[in-house]
Amino acid sequence: MFEFEEGKYLKLIRFTYKFLLGSTLFAVLFITAVNFNFLWLFGGMPSLYELENPKSQEASLLISEDGQEIGKYFRENRHPVEFEELSPAIINTLMATEDARFTTHSGIDMRSMMRVVLSMGTSGGGSTISQQLAKNLFHTRSIEFGEDDPLYMGLLMKIGGLKTAIAKVKEWILAIKLERRYTKQEIMAMYLNEVSFGNNAYGIQVACRTYFQKDVKTVTLTEAATLIGLLQNPSLYDPRIRPEKTLERRNVVLGQLAKYDYILRDEAERLMETPLNLKFKVENQNTGAAPYFRESVRKQILAIIKEINADRPEDQQINLYTSGLRIYTSIDSRMQKYAEESIQEHMRAEQGLFNAHWKGRNPWVNEEMKEIKGFLKDAMKRTDRYRELMAAYNNDEFKVWEELNRKVKMTVFSYQGDIDTTMSSMDSLNYYKRILNCGFMAMDPTNGHVKAWIGGINYKYFKFDHITQSRRQPGSTFKPFVYGAAIENELATPCDELIDEPVTFGEEDGLTTGTWTPQNSDGKYSYEKLKLRRAMALSINTISAKLMKEMGPQKIADFAHKAGITSPLYEGPSLCLGASEVSVFEQVAGYSTFANLGERIEPIMILKITDKVGNVLREFSPTAKAAIKPETAYLMTYMLQGAVQEPGGTAEGLKRTSIVAENEIGAKTGTTSNYSDGWFMGVTQKLVAGVWVGGDDRSIHFRTLALGQGAKMAMPAYAKFMEKVYSDQTLAIEGYRKMPFLKPEKFVFDFTCSGKVGIDSSAIQNTNVQ
Repeated sequence: MFEFEEGKYLKLIRFTYKFLLGSTLFAVLFITAVNFNFLWLFGGMPSLYELENPKSQEASLLISEDGQEIGKYFRENRHPVEFEELSPAIINTLMATEDARFTTHSGIDMRSMMRVVLSMGTSGGGSTISQQLAKNLFHTRSIEFGEDDPLYMGLLMKIGGLKTAIAKVKEWILAIKLERRYTKQEIMAMYLNEVSFGNNAYGIQVACRTYFQKDVKTVTLTEAATLIGLLQNPSLYDPRIRPEKTLERRNVVLGQLAKYDYILRDEAERLMETPLNLKFKVENQNTGAAPYFRESVRKQILAIIKEINADRPEDQQINLYTSGLRIYTSIDSRMQKYAEESIQEHMRAEQGLFNAHWKGRNPWVNEEMKEIKGFLKDAMKRTDRYRELMAAYNNDEFKVWEELNRKVKMTVFSYQGDIDTTMSSMDSLNYYKRILNCGFMAMDPTNGHVKAWIGGINYKYFKFDHITQSRRQPGSTFKPFVYGAAIENELATPCDELIDEPVTFGEEDGLTTGTWTPQNSDGKYSYEKLKLRRAMALSINTISAKLMKEMGPQKIADFAHKAGITSPLYEGPSLCLGASEVSVFEQVAGYSTFANLGERIEPIMILKITDKVGNVLREFSPTAKAAIKPETAYLMTYMLQGAVQEPGGTAEGLKRTSIVAENEIGAKTGTTSNYSDGWFMGVTQKLVAGVWVGGDDRSIHFRTLALGQGAKMAMPAYAKFMEKVYSDQTLAIEGYRKMPFLKPEKFVFDFTCSGKVGIDSSAIQNTNVQ
């Protein structure tokens, strides 16, 4: 009996031995075949170059001139960090949860693998951090790894079960190779930078910002446990949708920390009682600072990248959304912040006035201030929504209007925050047509650097950029180009006097039908003699008309174009009152020529582009050229100061602010004839800014000059902005402080207008502006 049992036992041992030997031999052969892609059955492996230079989609960063990150361009929102930047809370939590023996194994943890095998997979996965990095970095289990690249796709990988086994073996091999080429710290950092935490948050740094609005260095232990817990299944544990699941998973991670002695059990239990304390905010193109500026830069960058790639081989092509570029811009994060705060504060108040002004009435009116019948219906017919529905319903207008009047759930803009409501498309159109919009731009006239850029009141809901995409009648803010042309052509000086009286244009001035006699804003004529500086300060239309009559429109248009206006200008009499449409961008550029002693500097937004390791791809510097005489430019800064200094000047209200005291500041307001457009231009030696406020439709506006003039609609936003700029001592140190305008050398002018009037280029005296 014993012999029989002993023989049976020996047979079992021999069978087991042969089985293990055969299995081991098969495993070795299988792994070898996978590694070398035997007979092209298993698909290729990443090359040594790819292992040492792994490709990962990295967001390109937009950086302000003062060194702050102000935005990103990405498909996968990822911002890599170094291992040294990781907090101990993140490091310890990751190892306790994902790979307890990370520091001791060489890519594969045999203990974990045996545990998985013996438990039939019920005790969790056995993949190490290195294996997970290989899977995420080289997409071993996704379509990208095989089907998008024939090199990686073997014949056997088309078989479902085998594909998974082959992918797993490739991860083992890659994990070992990664361990040989990188330190443990580098592998951990690469893993944390690569993995997805859900909600388009790729990498630990973006996850910290998305879920807690924190930097990777400052997250707490419970926050780290929440984030690392998401890695198991970001969708299942999404805290926005299943906060109870997220909390449960976080507490499991805290338990792991206690299990591996990173914290005491009592501390873990205490931390398990705390709430998640999320501060969730997804980064996208609608959020963050300077969204209109970022979009304008994006368009420029795409054109630049196209030029760069034209000279590069295919494997070295760069991509704005995946190559991790660093784009250094002219914008100043502090000024941009002050501009956004000032515009929001002013426009919220302005919208309140507008709503009260039109309460109980519709604000779309004609020149006689009578409501335009059918306005909303006609406006809807111009929308993409209407055209799409007409195509979908085969031009059946009844069905189209039925759909447009069907109420649905939607979120709409308000100054108090997004409002969830129920509206039809027509209701929505009615709502948004009543909202005023704006454009604001500030630029350093000495170097062309654009410092602040706001294209509208809210980028999420109003994508149209009122800095460059919009052109509106500038009204009286165009008049400085009229006066400047007269001075440039030596036809007038600031001290010359003209009478405020009617001026009529007729056939001799190019009008083909009838005559035109421009009126002043109040419809009256004083018949007083006014010095040109005071006439411009009071924005007297008849004086501008007289200068137009004397010079003709061509000289004025030529002067404006030299200064910086690029739009075509109507060369007719009404040009003198700002009838030709221009953009805020052009206006700021043109006024900057005055502040820069006649040298025209093109506005610049991008200073430098580098790759992610700092290699410079492109550098840019502003282009400058002499446009008008330095003396003309300086006299125009003196003229512009009149709006503030002259009694009754259109910008005299600035005296009630702190920005005028001990400062030379020029200004010009602008208002179109039916109050559709309110403008303000402010000029100092280091900062020129332009503001436009109005309805997106010209028929939507205030009904009175008291509310609809530029001094009310636009000037307060500028004043708020400049007060914030001047109160910032860091900006003062950089030169953005109160100071006089630049003066040309060898220049003298009797600003008292009591003696000699004119320019003496041979004189060396400089007379201060009073």
